[in-house]
Amino acid sequence: MSYSTDLGLYINGRWRTGEGRDTHLVINPATGETLAELPLATAADLDEALAATAKGFAHWRSVDVNARAAVLHKVADHIRERAETIAVLLTTEQGKPLAEARTEVLSCAAQFDYFAEEAKRSYGRVLVRPTGQRALVLKQPVGPVAAFSPWNFPVNLMCKKMAAALAAGCSIIAKPPEETPASTSAIMQCVIDGGVPGNVAQLVYGVPDMVSRHLIASSIIRKVSFTGSVPVGKHLLKLAADGVKRTTMELGGHAPVLIFDDCDLEKAISLSATTKFRNAGQVCISPTRFYVQEGVYDRFVAGFAEHTKKVQVGNGLDPDTVMGPLANARRPSAIAALVEDATAKGATLLTGGSRGNQGFFFAPTVLSDVPMSARVMDDEPFGPVALMRPFKTFDEAIEQANRLPFGLAAYAFTENARQANLLADALDTGMVGLNSFVISMPDAPFGGVKESGFGSEGGPEGLDSYYVTKAVHQY
Repeated sequence: MSYSTDLGLYINGRWRTGEGRDTHLVINPATGETLAELPLATAADLDEALAATAKGFAHWRSVDVNARAAVLHKVADHIRERAETIAVLLTTEQGKPLAEARTEVLSCAAQFDYFAEEAKRSYGRVLVRPTGQRALVLKQPVGPVAAFSPWNFPVNLMCKKMAAALAAGCSIIAKPPEETPASTSAIMQCVIDGGVPGNVAQLVYGVPDMVSRHLIASSIIRKVSFTGSVPVGKHLLKLAADGVKRTTMELGGHAPVLIFDDCDLEKAISLSATTKFRNAGQVCISPTRFYVQEGVYDRFVAGFAEHTKKVQVGNGLDPDTVMGPLANARRPSAIAALVEDATAKGATLLTGGSRGNQGFFFAPTVLSDVPMSARVMDDEPFGPVALMRPFKTFDEAIEQANRLPFGLAAYAFTENARQANLLADALDTGMVGLNSFVISMPDAPFGGVKESGFGSEGGPEGLDSYYVTKAVHQY
């Protein structure tokens, strides 16, 4: 199928196209070619969206939860019906292999289905009081939401916010990334066709700083949900503080992987090398810092490097491709600088380390014996780079895993059940994967600690973040 060039904003029930607005060039990361021009929201557009979302919230909050759930299930059905079309759009503009894009799109349907049902189980409480008196604890929707999501999982992360907000009874203005507008707009069309009113869910693109400042400054917006980098998250928190807005922040990470000498080594190698290069390493929970116990260090590193050399890199639409390009022109240079710094300081380059000839490609890269002085040990590479260091003891491994200000995800491989329990307690992160890298599902909370943010998306915790609590006392 051909890429859609008819891109626009969805505001107050109507798609808005060029009409004299400034535009953003949408680029195919596999070829560097321009796909389309995306119109960007003006201040007037955002004001209209804000006025509409206030009216939308007044209506949607009063809709019975079963009726809201029925609408969200219809949205999920539309996404599944159009999954292949949306996946091709996603691969074309973001770069990830088509198989990964299909999985991401289907995860959107799962999010809508899950929250449609979970909203029915969002209970309050009746407190014990003397006869003739009542005290109730109620959960009510927080209000209109401004939701900002990034380019690495553009449809999934937009849907995580939108499905939960709509299920709770909130209206939402979604601002997904400008790099991937066709796929996110296609999801929005599913939301529209599923029956969500046009002033309840809206979609805008624009200059990120202008859009965020404008929306967050409005008294209409009662909650801000953001997924992205730590510096931008801190900036948005400062903006939200002026209006004491409720916030959910899912920020960056630099995930450690602890490989113990009692693990199933072949399983650890295979899963690690496969997962590291998913979405070209552009994953906030991507395994990156591999700390390997001395007894298996050489074997793990050699096996990981051999697996990495076999990773087929190419256009995501090619069925043989295992890893696609990086998402934009900035990423290859950023990765190259980190690799060059590490090797200059003594790291050994086992494979990769080079850019492609066209598009935004960077070869899957493995660095061993990376010194602590290397910038990449502190700065999240957000790309296809795996870092290897040996360790001796459990305590040493935990110290290294927890030493950074980030705390999103951590992983460990061990066959010792007691050690696994100790790891789960000791790792200072919001999520831990033991003998697995699968830690993101609709029914489980997803979020971090320390500078990786706070609050959760997914699970009952994700829904609860779109409610406020009210105590009612009757005498």
